Amino acid sequence: MKVYKSDKSSKSSKRKKCFAVIVFLVMLVNVLLSHYLDFKFKDQWRFPLVMVGQDHDRMNDNSVPSNFCVFQPLLPENTLEERLLLESNAWPETPSVPANFYLSKTSSPQTSRFMIPPNDGGRQWHVGEELTVMIQMNDFHGNPKKTGGDFIIARLHNPDLLAGVTGRIVDHLNGSYSAVFPLPWSGRADVEVTLVHPSEAITVLDRLTKDRPDRVQFVSLFSQGEETETAICNVCLRPTEAPICDFTDIKTGEPWFCYKPKKLDCDSRLIHSRTSYRATFGPYGSLFQSDINMKVPIPPSGGASVHVLPKLKGMKSRPEFIQPGYYYNGVWQRLTGTPVHHFNSPFAISLCLQRKMLYLYGDSTVRQWYEYLTRRLQSLQPYNYNSVQKVGPFMSIDYRRSTLVRFRVHGPPLRFSPLPVAELRYIANELDALGGGENTVVIFGIWAHFSTFPIEIYIRRLQSIRGAVIRLLDRAPDTLVVIRTANVRYLTPAVAWTNSDFYSFERDKILRAVFKGVNVRWVDAWDMTLAHYLPHDIHPKPPIIQNMIDVLLSYICPRRIG
Repeated sequence: MKVYKSDKSSKSSKRKKCFAVIVFLVMLVNVLLSHYLDFKFKDQWRFPLVMVGQDHDRMNDNSVPSNFCVFQPLLPENTLEERLLLESNAWPETPSVPANFYLSKTSSPQTSRFMIPPNDGGRQWHVGEELTVMIQMNDFHGNPKKTGGDFIIARLHNPDLLAGVTGRIVDHLNGSYSAVFPLPWSGRADVEVTLVHPSEAITVLDRLTKDRPDRVQFVSLFSQGEETETAICNVCLRPTEAPICDFTDIKTGEPWFCYKPKKLDCDSRLIHSRTSYRATFGPYGSLFQSDINMKVPIPPSGGASVHVLPKLKGMKSRPEFIQPGYYYNGVWQRLTGTPVHHFNSPFAISLCLQRKMLYLYGDSTVRQWYEYLTRRLQSLQPYNYNSVQKVGPFMSIDYRRSTLVRFRVHGPPLRFSPLPVAELRYIANELDALGGGENTVVIFGIWAHFSTFPIEIYIRRLQSIRGAVIRLLDRAPDTLVVIRTANVRYLTPAVAWTNSDFYSFERDKILRAVFKGVNVRWVDAWDMTLAHYLPHDIHPKPPIIQNMIDVLLSYICPRRIG
């Protein structure tokens, strides 16, 4: 027994030494890079207004053909998959919208109605059954719409019970819709139906993506000796006679281009950033009014609630519910799949993460998870000297429990603060560098920064990441891969211009389709934000994040801890 303990102690000591080496190397690189940038470019983090490339007027130049942001899939088999994805996830046809359209003939939430089926015949609802609500969309004159394509969301909730579940919307393509809800709790259940965008606004948003994929501009700082220049960059650059710097990633094939600086070479690129932009829908602005036709509740025709009775004895819940879960007492419960345990103490969380290495990749909504874990666990010591604020990369370590948590943003397009080009890493390349194994957890979420581009650009990125995930699972099948989906957010006209919930919803469907059949787990942020009582926010509030972390930890530790 003494010899066994000595071996175990030796292994633990070696593990801690490895952790120390990793920390030292990361700290050294971050400090050196940061000091270099601070010394050389301290006064240039704010980019000048004069840049090489197109200006705002050229951005609005109607002489430039639409659909200029087009790339061929990298592999022949990806071409067929892309076509099938586009066909199977196509939005219903929406009406054409000329510049002189009449707002009064578009979908109006004020005159539209939803209706719960009457219970004149003694109709009762029980836990485990479904409730179907009918929705009729009308124009501002109260005339029934004859076509589909409106973007509608719905939820069933009980404020007293802090309960909520989303509804599945069925478009009947004739102006009428159905919202189908599971009934997971007994008691009162209030129906809430919301028009996010009328079908006419969907037409405009779709056209905007085709004609103005570069409406969010990016810029890079180039430096060589004492000379510095800035230039416009993007996934797609409008055709001009200016020379181009091609920064397409050699391994993944992900495209990124900049207009070449007038004096400096392409390889002198140093810093990436996003420039400001002015959001405008022009003559279509009336389709995006917060209190009129954008994320406005649809009133009921008759009652807006039902009373749900307990489950009938011997009745089984319907297995075809597509909703992943629901809230009860403010706590997320799964309808199907892995049960959700609740890790209410730092001890339970740290015990679950013992000897685990968590690699988080994505945008700021994934960074929230890193921030939550480091706040809850005092034992996680951060090593982020001189990392760019809110961008990273970040790393925290619990030496005692041999836990490593890292976060890194995904590669461009990326709308974050200025950051060194050296820190722009594509998720696929990062995954290919991982060894994987039973103690490795990979978490990623990628969607919000792709909303302005044609959906084909997003499909291309997901196919690249999926390939890396499959390679990782082939060499280390015990690796746990978890995907965070898109979520709903508060909308203003300016937000809708670049990050409408419609864009997020479309990309969420594509994300799930691309990874269908791959051994990954899901944290369904869309349902978890839509079903919750808190207001919609691109960065969900702490109670929602806590529930998301519970889902994540339940995948890592399927047996209850603490």
